[in-house]
Amino acid sequence: MLSLIGLIGGLGLLIWLTIRGMNLFIAAPLCALLVALTSNIPVFVGDINFVGTYMSGFSGFIASWFFMFLLGSLFGKFMEDTGAADAIARWIINKLGMKQAVAAVVIACALLSYGGVSLFVVAFSVYPMALSLFKDANLPRRFIPAALAFGSVTFTMTSAGSPEIQNWIPIKYLGTSPFAAWEVSLVVAIFMASFGYWWLQRMIGKAVAMGEQFDHRAEDPAIPERDYPHPLTGLVPLLIVLVLSFTLHEQLQQLALIVALGGGVLSLMIINFKHFHNLNNAVSVGTTGALVAIGNTAAVVGFGSIAKSTDAFQVAVDIMTQLPGNELIGAAVAVSVIAGLTGSASGGQVIALPLLAPHYIDQGVNPEELHRIVSISSGALDSLPHNGYVVTTIRAICHETHQKAYWAMGALTVVVPLMGLVLAIALFNWF
Repeated sequence: MLSLIGLIGGLGLLIWLTIRGMNLFIAAPLCALLVALTSNIPVFVGDINFVGTYMSGFSGFIASWFFMFLLGSLFGKFMEDTGAADAIARWIINKLGMKQAVAAVVIACALLSYGGVSLFVVAFSVYPMALSLFKDANLPRRFIPAALAFGSVTFTMTSAGSPEIQNWIPIKYLGTSPFAAWEVSLVVAIFMASFGYWWLQRMIGKAVAMGEQFDHRAEDPAIPERDYPHPLTGLVPLLIVLVLSFTLHEQLQQLALIVALGGGVLSLMIINFKHFHNLNNAVSVGTTGALVAIGNTAAVVGFGSIAKSTDAFQVAVDIMTQLPGNELIGAAVAVSVIAGLTGSASGGQVIALPLLAPHYIDQGVNPEELHRIVSISSGALDSLPHNGYVVTTIRAICHETHQKAYWAMGALTVVVPLMGLVLAIALFNWF
């Protein structure tokens, strides 16, 4: 009982401290220590101890994702420093009008994420363009994280055919394909995209009506009009990232992102070399930004490692995976709750599927239906304030606070996917 109280209390405290803006290098291990102490996990000694378990999760994430964060941050900074992001933004504004600024950001994120580019990298890459679009359209910048996340982690990440790992993990356990239940997936994706975009526009429109405008900051890049390159010099590197990641994804898997981003960075340097304002500074700032971003995320992953080591977590998993009633509802609840506890969509799947898959398959559940439900449900409660992608996008990339930016982001990445999940379950049971 004490372990369960500590687990829930530690998670709640982490979410509260994150929203309050506390440094995650302090908040995450502090909350993890609370969870460990209430679960009788020793701090220093023993095969399973707080320091070793926390740092295993922390360092493991950095080892897996360092080069993606580094190259992604450099790519985004180079897009900004050369003026390529501004050039693309102004071209879109001139062609489509300022009212389409939000749509341009969402579409750019959707194309990159559905093309196989890592969600973190999409945020790094598109942010400079999003900043320029919101600036030119005079829209409140606190909605940029919501626009980036909506285009990346909702109707694209968990849809049929998506190369993101949240759509591929179930294949190993269910023997399905990435296009499992594509008909229902298509309907759900269209619903989430349409409703979510309407909601995002409504929130921004309401803020503008209340007098909110774009908030200019001293650290924003100031690039003279005469230095803008041609928009194609920014689009070509983006296309190179998209094509390389999509082409090499099956052969190289995660390593394809390193190749793709490396190609994007090199192409930017070659095509726009004469447009750099300060290449050395861009490299320095981009590198520092990558370290901050991956550090913040790894701190939260460390908390998840401690949470997964507790007895209360194992009991919760057992309960969630054996809920009575409709099998698809049980699977959806189990994956959603576990993803919320760990702050990870992929983590929720990896923990739940070894138990869910044989349990529900033996009961005659359609593997394709189960695949799609597991995929969609993993992308809902995972986006609570302590989620690594959420923290990185709001703080390290967009330089906002949770208090200003999370509520719109949470509405689009938690509420909208939950509505899509309900729709998917209803469609599978009706037809």
